[in-house]
Amino acid sequence: MIHAPDPVTRAGLVSFLENDRRVVELSADEPYEADVMVVAMDTVDGEALDLLPTLCDRPEARFVLVVGRQWLANISMAVDQGVRAVLWRDSFTPQAFIRTLLTVASGGGSFPPALQGTLLEQVQWTHREILTPRGLNASGVTPREVDVLRLVAEGQELSEIARKLSYSERTVKYVLYGLMKRMQLRNRAHAVSYAIRSGII
Repeated sequence: MIHAPDPVTRAGLVSFLENDRRVVELSADEPYEADVMVVAMDTVDGEALDLLPTLCDRPEARFVLVVGRQWLANISMAVDQGVRAVLWRDSFTPQAFIRTLLTVASGGGSFPPALQGTLLEQVQWTHREILTPRGLNASGVTPREVDVLRLVAEGQELSEIARKLSYSERTVKYVLYGLMKRMQLRNRAHAVSYAIRSGII
């Protein structure tokens, strides 16, 4: 779905889709059906980001922003709002547009190098200043929980895990219970599956 306040910009974006059968534009009354929401705006700031949930408040909405002038918003906040790609209008090509739409539709993302650098700096700061002092990593799992999960995944019994980590068996149970409760996991197998899918172990 395409949202552009300027009808000329909108018409241009729509025209780029007409020769590619892999992409179909949906009408404005079908926002929940769209895999990707394209939004054209001159300047991206906090107010512009606040507009995005009004276009589609679906939690998993994926936005591609076509930006005309400048970026003034916090990039992490943009990602939180569902922004998965940014294209500058001055370097815009139909091929890049289609490629970006397909990338985002398949779960990927695409940001200009300067925004990528800013995002990585923000992630690094969050890790260093907020997570590490609390004994957490980006997944929200503590190093002790990772050690226990790794041994559970290897098929170790609780008594063996306790011996290898120099914990009591009760502590191992407490670590697993705390993790499963916090992450809303049903059992140990679910916890291991979650850890593997998330790249924790």
